[in-house]
Amino acid sequence: MERKQFELGDVVQMKKPHPCGTNAWKVIRMGMDVRIKCTGCEHSVMIPRLEFERKLKKILSHAEDETQS
Repeated sequence: MERKQFELGDVVQMKKPHPCGTNAWKVIRMGMDVRIKCTGCEHSVMIPRLEFERKLKKILSHAEDETQS
């Protein structure tokens, strides 16, 4: 199975949407746990890395893409 490569500052899409209706999250902390912030309501959640990787659907934009534009 292919491992998705995500980095700090990336905007990712999770399998289930947040209750506010948004499905885009920004990665704001990485380690054994990953902290993500909802791009809609700014709510942040910290989840274990393995659970995050399992629930990650796709990477919407990379951090370096945003800094170049």
